[in-house]
Amino acid sequence: MDTETKSLKDTPAAVTAKRWMWITPLKKQCFVTLGVSLNMMAHGLVMGFAAILLPSLKAENSPIPINDTSGSWIASILGFALVAGNFINPSIMSRYGRRVANLTSIIPLITGWVIIIFAVNIPMLLVARFLQGISMGMSSSLGPVLIGEYTSPKNRGAFLTTISVAIATGVLIVHTLGSYITWKKTALICCTIALTDLCIVFYSPESPSFLADKRRFEECRSVFRWLRGDDENEELENMIRATQEMIEVNKPQSLKKKIREFIKNVNITIRKRDFYKPIILMMVIYTMGQWAGANLLAAYIQDIVHGVIGDDFNIPILIITIDVQRIISNTCAVYVIKKVKRRTMLFATGGLNVFAFLATALYVYAKTNNFLPFNQPIVGALLIHLHMFTIATGMVPLPFIIAGEVFPLRYRSLAGGISVLFLSSNLFITVKTASWLFKVIGLWGAYILYAGVVGLCLCVAAVLMPETKDRTLQDIEDEFRGRPLSPEEIKSIESLTSMKFYKLDRRCSSPVI
Repeated sequence: MDTETKSLKDTPAAVTAKRWMWITPLKKQCFVTLGVSLNMMAHGLVMGFAAILLPSLKAENSPIPINDTSGSWIASILGFALVAGNFINPSIMSRYGRRVANLTSIIPLITGWVIIIFAVNIPMLLVARFLQGISMGMSSSLGPVLIGEYTSPKNRGAFLTTISVAIATGVLIVHTLGSYITWKKTALICCTIALTDLCIVFYSPESPSFLADKRRFEECRSVFRWLRGDDENEELENMIRATQEMIEVNKPQSLKKKIREFIKNVNITIRKRDFYKPIILMMVIYTMGQWAGANLLAAYIQDIVHGVIGDDFNIPILIITIDVQRIISNTCAVYVIKKVKRRTMLFATGGLNVFAFLATALYVYAKTNNFLPFNQPIVGALLIHLHMFTIATGMVPLPFIIAGEVFPLRYRSLAGGISVLFLSSNLFITVKTASWLFKVIGLWGAYILYAGVVGLCLCVAAVLMPETKDRTLQDIEDEFRGRPLSPEEIKSIESLTSMKFYKLDRRCSSPVI
């Protein structure tokens, strides 16, 4: 018997399985999350690239001379493109899968970098930036969805926070490279990062949720167990059972009847508190996140440093230290968010953000009008670091996390798409108007305006936002609605989600940490 057992252990299959035992489910989740995070890093690379591109093009010996108007368009055209990318992505996700959508989002990014490398005029730069904005729009809605479907509930919050860390790392990389090499060489390195990401995503599996949605249940089980191991089979079977029940409910209907039923249920849906209240909340949160200053410090960091500190400082070193501090703060936020309540985190970092804006505005105003009894550049540097700290610990990561928690499962795709429009539109407004505001009302005046917008958004969020930490998605949804779903509402929702262009986004309702 011992000989037989030993021979079984020595079979090629057993030896191969033992050889790969060191690749645990957590490491596999890290691998697939890396593919998503590198794609999200493109947000930081693209936004930060404006900070090194615009000063180079405004120099006297620039091969592509620009003025303030063309420069603001080069920096802000991303906002328009984000909207286009946001509309393109849902149909690819639902029809061809999350992995194909992720691969597709990388193609315009790479194309944009290639065009920048060979750019000889302003239209080429605008086309390149527009393509990169489309990529950003696709990945901004796709990234949290992929991480949510790939990873275990106990690690999901930490993995979601890597999105903001990746964005911060992208800003650091592009600012550091741009401080010491030309913008075309910087674009070449950024293109190499995108190509690396393309390879990682190519070897990543399809999302188990999508496979279940397409009735490929055996493949779904295989991929799910490859990603999660055998300890989360209950979630797997619940997901498959929910899909099978939905298939039974959604019997074939004529197109005319489907459309009539769809219009009827959309009319009912838009009146529901659990539909419109999370959308309004996320409109406010996204607006606050964009006006908090992350885009300003990415795209106009040199102008801000000159305005706050002046020229008597090592500007490249300061910019690099600010970006390094952003990464450290983002990394700390991964652990803090697991311990601190969402509302506490939001209002603490948001209030500190308003204080940083007002303190910097007061300092710049006093310095400009010679009211200061001293002129210490270190004071300005500390104020900029304080501002970046508030952005990195709360204003950037929290919108992604809150968006992953407040939308009801059955409306997530539609509600998420509507609210993300405010992310893209506010990104365009803040970046397009920044240089104009700095000239018209000064840096201190612009900072007071930004503080007012962030403060107003905090007041609205205080009224609308429930506490979401350590609560299931269903519990949060019931709080927005004020009660659990009735059987009639469940039947209405099932009818609504039967339409191809209004897909149910199935998520495990486990708590997100």
